[in-house]
Amino acid sequence: MFVDQVKVYVKAGDGGNGLASFRREKYVPFGGPSGGDGGNGADVIFEVDEGLNTLMDFRYQRHFKAKRGENGMSKGQHGKNAEPMVLAVPPGTTVKDEATGEILADLTEHGQRAIIAKGGRGGRGNIRFATARNPAPEIAENGEPGIERDIIIELKVIADVGLVGFPSVGKSTLLSIVSAARPKIADYHFTTLAPNLGVVETDDQRSFVMADLPGLIEGAHQGVGLGHQFLRHVERTRVIVHIIDMAGTEERDPFEDFNAINDELRAYDATLLERPQIIVANKMDMPDAETQLQQFKKQINDQYPIFPISAITKEGVRDLLFAIADQLEQIPKYHKPVEEAPERIVYRHQPEEEPFKISRDPDGAFVLSGDRLEKLFKMTDLTRDQSIQRFSRQMRTMGIDQALREKGAKDGDIVRLLNYEFEFIE
Repeated sequence: MFVDQVKVYVKAGDGGNGLASFRREKYVPFGGPSGGDGGNGADVIFEVDEGLNTLMDFRYQRHFKAKRGENGMSKGQHGKNAEPMVLAVPPGTTVKDEATGEILADLTEHGQRAIIAKGGRGGRGNIRFATARNPAPEIAENGEPGIERDIIIELKVIADVGLVGFPSVGKSTLLSIVSAARPKIADYHFTTLAPNLGVVETDDQRSFVMADLPGLIEGAHQGVGLGHQFLRHVERTRVIVHIIDMAGTEERDPFEDFNAINDELRAYDATLLERPQIIVANKMDMPDAETQLQQFKKQINDQYPIFPISAITKEGVRDLLFAIADQLEQIPKYHKPVEEAPERIVYRHQPEEEPFKISRDPDGAFVLSGDRLEKLFKMTDLTRDQSIQRFSRQMRTMGIDQALREKGAKDGDIVRLLNYEFEFIE
């Protein structure tokens, strides 16, 4: 089964907790703190495997949770960092964040990697908090939470040649006679529901990958028919082979079909029409096909090369394959090469999020929220008084105390943060 779009939940590993401990050797007075840092949590990484051609592995497992880092140990020993979770994806995979729509990765080459979710930093042990004023701190951080997000994984087939055209014009038939691919062929529309790939070899030993893409109809750029499921796969092809039923077996006009398909390509992505396009006049073994072809040539005014063929009798197919191979030799491997600038660093402006927000529950309690505040709270060891006092100072520095007073908080009011409740004290 061909799977080209899935929704997946990924969770990077949390950092290991730091340790609060002290040296207790018999002959070492005032030994001081000895708690080590926790290890870093595992990243979730996608890696391209050219042996894959579908997202089938993500169809049955849609939750991936990486391992957390090892906790810090005594004698200042650092916890072990967790090994990254590496997931194999096929070439042509695009990863998007479902919540923001941001493209996290566009993976095209074998072995290419991208970090989809970053693991959390390990918490610091109490060695890190020793100062001249507090030489024996009982403070240790919990590990930083790893990134978690819902992502959408899309596969855009990487093929040299894409066959486009209305349903039932002979795309699958052509692919079946020029390659070892065996797509479904039947006398009704939308027989092909997913792209089929085939390796084509010409008589002079040149080869290329051809994709039979699902039939296109008017309104596809708005999702009509197979809509974006089809158009997504045209993006990575280097040559577009436009197959037209020149015999008009369904009483359609070949020139109108040609314009309708190109209008859909233009509406989806105007740059698609900048790519080389070869017109294949199929079904030339049918009556009136020759007359229609002559009329069609006059209408397009020699804008594109036209190759009359019959996919059934194989007439003209050999010359068509030679023309496609010749065209591919003149085009770089990747249609949109990325400009490499190794010494140039691009900084993106990201609006700074509010460190905290205050709202009210129906029972009158104040509710604190915000990524930065919640992260600090999760990294606080609530079993130790000094850690709690440190978190209180951090909240005061962020201005939370004053903000609560401005919202009307009084001595004894309840303040909630995540699943915990506190009492506001003046």
